[in-house]
Amino acid sequence: MLGTQLRRWREENGITREAAGEAIRASHAKISRLELGRVGFKQRDLVDLLNLYGVTDEAERKEFFNLAEQANARGWWHQHGPVLPSWFEMYLGLEHSASVIRTYQVQFVPGLLQTEDYARNVIRVGHQADSANEIDRRVQLRMTRQKMLTEPGAPQFWAVIDEAALSRPFGSPHVMTAQLEHLLEMSELPNVTVQVLPFRLGSHAAAGGAFTILRFAESDLPDIVYLEQLNSAVYLDKRSEVEDYLAVMERVSVQADTPSTSTAMLRNLLSGN
Repeated sequence: MLGTQLRRWREENGITREAAGEAIRASHAKISRLELGRVGFKQRDLVDLLNLYGVTDEAERKEFFNLAEQANARGWWHQHGPVLPSWFEMYLGLEHSASVIRTYQVQFVPGLLQTEDYARNVIRVGHQADSANEIDRRVQLRMTRQKMLTEPGAPQFWAVIDEAALSRPFGSPHVMTAQLEHLLEMSELPNVTVQVLPFRLGSHAAAGGAFTILRFAESDLPDIVYLEQLNSAVYLDKRSEVEDYLAVMERVSVQADTPSTSTAMLRNLLSGN
């Protein structure tokens, strides 16, 4: 949001990125990174840019600097730095700021809906070389993330889960039973929607694999598609690319069982039917 505002002020004044870069003793590339929100904001740079852009209203400047201070603040997840790769740290910041999170998952129950025991087994599979302490820290990180769903101002979370994720055991029958029960419990929250994409459907719109779409309350901010890979992630924010994923999400949400039918399926899985 701050980067977008900086870009708007610059363009309204007909100032090039090169000229803005000279004003803060940097290159046009740094201005681009600032406007895209990819680097932190230094007070001295912001003062120089606001002066260059003719932003003189004291109340407006104060509000902007306060927001910059918030943007620079370290998130709660930084305490998990040793087990937190940089490519996932960016996702946590986006997730924390999102107003709507929509995800399709085929291998696992979404992280925000996992029980501690289920999460531990999933994390062990992906981090077999980690120590017990590192596994514990990763589990703690995942459990802490989940608190956002029940806090004031919680985002809307809409998950489409492939039946394969519910059938694939990560742990003992007891662990899987507890996970299904937890899914049912979480689906009762007013801000959480759970749909199951059943095997009987056959082919479906999301055959390309798992993905997550993040939407933000600020109208200036674009939706972002998050694609997680083995040891990295891809973030898409170009409108044409995001619209492709939005279209897939809409189609797969229609193809999946309704929330009420999905609830019935979860209960049938619990009963062994």
